Amino acid sequence: MIALLMRDLRLAMRAGGGFGLGLAFFLMVVVLVPLGVGPEFAVLRRIAPGVLWVGALLACLLSLDRLFALDFEDGSLELLATAPIPMEGVVAIKSLAHWLVTGLPLTLIAPVLALLMNLAPEGYVWLVVALALGTPALSVIGAFGAALTVGLKRGGLLLSLLVLPMYVPTLIFGTEVVKRGAVGMELGTPLLFLAGVTLASMALLPIAAAAAIRANLK
Repeated sequence: MIALLMRDLRLAMRAGGGFGLGLAFFLMVVVLVPLGVGPEFAVLRRIAPGVLWVGALLACLLSLDRLFALDFEDGSLELLATAPIPMEGVVAIKSLAHWLVTGLPLTLIAPVLALLMNLAPEGYVWLVVALALGTPALSVIGAFGAALTVGLKRGGLLLSLLVLPMYVPTLIFGTEVVKRGAVGMELGTPLLFLAGVTLASMALLPIAAAAAIRANLK
């Protein structure tokens, strides 16, 4: 499983679609929004949590269509389906690789970009906490969507339509954590809900994704 993880990380770096593209898209969103809404600090501070979370969510979405597609095209996915590693484990490893290449860098760079959005200093720590808790769910949910659309030609649009509604709870609770943290409000409830969504996704969706892959390979 470690070998599979290292292989996926190398492929992601060579393809240039995970690390570089996700960060570049995140940066463009955060830079363009102030240009569109104006330089008023009060407005930027109010919308900063939502903009940062939407940017991170869409950046995670960019590379999902290649999560299983490359392996499907070269026949590696069929070999993985017959390997001693359970398909659920393969899905979990690929989700982890996607998070390491996309979600983790976005989490680390988010406080720097929050400066451009004039986020309150009290919200920086909670921004990192919320993204660290929520982005794994984005990767696992995305893996489920990629499993449903693997083998389909031009399945990227369908993947987005399937995944985006499932991203909504993570977006809502993640944004609420940052909003409340920035103003010093109690944030235990959205934080617990965000962690619950992530844990439920990690527990259930690899099983569903593995079943979808087996069905698509028949």
